[in-house]
Amino acid sequence: MNGKKYPYRLSIIMLIFLLSFTLVTLFVQTGKIEKFDLTIIHFVQGFESPLLTSIMLFFTKIGSFPIVTLLFLIISLFMYFVFHHRSELVLFTVVIAGTLVINRLLKEYFERVRPDIHRLIEIGGYSFPSGHAMIAFSVYTMLAFLFWRHISTRFARILLLIFSALFIFMIGISRIYLGVHYPSDVLAGYFISGMWCTMAIGFFQKYKNRNHTQD
Repeated sequence: MNGKKYPYRLSIIMLIFLLSFTLVTLFVQTGKIEKFDLTIIHFVQGFESPLLTSIMLFFTKIGSFPIVTLLFLIISLFMYFVFHHRSELVLFTVVIAGTLVINRLLKEYFERVRPDIHRLIEIGGYSFPSGHAMIAFSVYTMLAFLFWRHISTRFARILLLIFSALFIFMIGISRIYLGVHYPSDVLAGYFISGMWCTMAIGFFQKYKNRNHTQD
């Protein structure tokens, strides 16, 4: 990709994510997204079965704080001792830590109560935006970004993208299926994490390019 066009394209992507998050937020605050939320919830929960519930519980557990912390430690050790890339480790750490902070601040600001339609699990706290959706998007997007450059074959890169997209989608949909989030919570989580990841990658690339030029 052309070096001059890369920052421009990242800025456009970041702006799209920000505008998308803003639109969802406005729809939530005005109540105009309620019909959409209820339609998706009823559709997703209409597939309820013991097997599907077990699958959704598995994916929602993967997006939980203890599992994410363990995954973060494993990936961090791998990047440090195998790839020897400290700057990438710093990027990964900043993105994950920032995602948790942003989610907490947004939840406390919006104070949206969780849906109480048909819950399969009980959980406290506010609903908007979904913390699971945010952390899933950040973790697996950054994994795709960081490991992409270390993968040489096209097939392996496609598998990496499919794996990342699948886990992002399944963790988000599991929160709707289990009845603890509105679809708009999940979408908002994806959008705000998308903006955050894009911004972090932009600064990272700028830092790498500057160091490369100085060398």
